[in-house]
Amino acid sequence: MRNFLRGVVLKILYPAMMLAGAFLKSRKEVFQIFIIKLNNRLVRAGSYRAGTLLLMLPHCLQTTECDVRITHNISNCKRCGKCEIRDLIKISEDNNLRLFVATGGTIARRIVKEARPDAIIAVACERDLSSGLVDTYPLPVIGILNERPFGPCVNTRVDLAKVREAIAFFAGSR
Repeated sequence: MRNFLRGVVLKILYPAMMLAGAFLKSRKEVFQIFIIKLNNRLVRAGSYRAGTLLLMLPHCLQTTECDVRITHNISNCKRCGKCEIRDLIKISEDNNLRLFVATGGTIARRIVKEARPDAIIAVACERDLSSGLVDTYPLPVIGILNERPFGPCVNTRVDLAKVREAIAFFAGSR
């Protein structure tokens, strides 16, 4: 029943809210955050067999000062600590997760299709995260909004405690 309700939220309520957001531009981001929080609440209310867990990250978590691109191969990271990628790699290794960095929605959808996970923890901005939830339904996804102290798509951050907590949730479901 919860999965059906998630479907209604993501396939009916979300498009309706985005239509309203087209007219109420100042509210669009608020609508997207509402959908993400509602999705997370519905996912957490259920239990899932998450044998294969995917951690999906946006490329903007990587510092712009870095000369190494990790979008095609996360193991290229030098683990210098200037951004949270090093910590996220460690978290994924410690929890035996598949970790990917995507440059956008098309790449993210391809990664999900190829990886075929049982569940996803996704970090992104409101726009990418809310549309990604719709694209990956019925897979259970916990969405974590990135923090943007320097504006959108530049040196963003993520609350590592929220990532660990989402992993713990799916680990309890495994």
